[in-house]
Amino acid sequence: MNSQSLFYIIIAIIIINFIVDKVLDALNAKHFNDELPNELKDVYDDEEYKKSQQYKATKHRFGIITSVFSLVLTLGFLFFDGFEFVDVIARGYSDNPILIALIFFGIIMIGSDILTIPFSYYSTFVIEEKFGFNKTTVKTFFLDKIKGWLMMAIIGGGILALIIWFYQATGSHFWLYAWGLVAVFTLFMNMFYSKLIVPLFNKQAPLEAGELRNKISAYAKTVGFKLDKIFVIDGSKRSTKANAYFSGFGSEKRVTLYDTLINDLDDDEIVAVLAHEVGHYKKKHIIFNLFASILLTGLTLYILSLFISNPLLSQALGVEIPSFHIGLIAFGLLYSPISEVTGLIMNVFSRKFEYQADDYAKNTYKGEPLITSLKKLSKNSLSNLTPHPAYVFMHYSHPTLLERIKNLRK
Repeated sequence: MNSQSLFYIIIAIIIINFIVDKVLDALNAKHFNDELPNELKDVYDDEEYKKSQQYKATKHRFGIITSVFSLVLTLGFLFFDGFEFVDVIARGYSDNPILIALIFFGIIMIGSDILTIPFSYYSTFVIEEKFGFNKTTVKTFFLDKIKGWLMMAIIGGGILALIIWFYQATGSHFWLYAWGLVAVFTLFMNMFYSKLIVPLFNKQAPLEAGELRNKISAYAKTVGFKLDKIFVIDGSKRSTKANAYFSGFGSEKRVTLYDTLINDLDDDEIVAVLAHEVGHYKKKHIIFNLFASILLTGLTLYILSLFISNPLLSQALGVEIPSFHIGLIAFGLLYSPISEVTGLIMNVFSRKFEYQADDYAKNTYKGEPLITSLKKLSKNSLSNLTPHPAYVFMHYSHPTLLERIKNLRK
């Protein structure tokens, strides 16, 4: 195979991926105006359902515009040797392969982010604003961007620099060292994400003593679950949408509730949502996901090690001087069909785990308050209650609301 054939394979992968996505989006959009099943008729009144249909249609149209822009930008970059252009700029600043790679990725990442800022801004301050979700200020929006870039430079740049250093020092065995590095980093972030990263973007405070905390503690005791760290996060700073999540292990395990969740749900419903989260922990879903992620990373790095030294990868992107960073971009584009498949498999597991966590909440607490909480959360985020089955299979990490309610009422 020559570099031109590889180039056209990359182009074909990008275009096929785009077409599959747009077909799924179109199939899903055809179901936006479906009549709600009997089990879900109490989620929306007529006016709210019309609003949810408008929201879905607006997001769908905007999604077409953003994805077409992204496709044109990517194809333009490939056909007009954009990677070669950026590579030449990076090489103008240094001869060190690590520094060249860091400058190269810095230009690519920040450049693409700057180009997509108008879309992100419109989504937040026009679409989300129009439908009553947005609480972000312009200042917070741009501060989030700057903080994101700094984190990407420090954490992403640090990991990339070490991986290239491993490659230079050990050749094709670099993947083992890189895998060890990523595994340690993943475990560390799972333990300390809420302590180290979240405070850069949000304020967190322990849940105040009172009836809700007492009910949570009482439930935790009944299932033999030590839960001292219950935090409330100021999610309302950016959006009216609500959430709750579990993080950490051992002494670092904690539950974080969005203040919007506390405002939207009553105490019984919040305890039911927490019972669901405890179910994930008790059923070892968090450990499964963590180790599955680490194993998939190892597989990806191993496959990368088989191809990264081949100059064809760099030449396929129009770059004559072979390098790790250009090879990495080409490999990422070629590997995307495999990552789609692994993503699908992980989604199948994830949907199964959601049923198991729902069952755990139903069996150790109550099913009905979990049902009412799911309905409220769906209503408040104007969720699509009638998605196309193919779209669900390809994109959903959770079962649909209807499927979850049927399972909870078994």
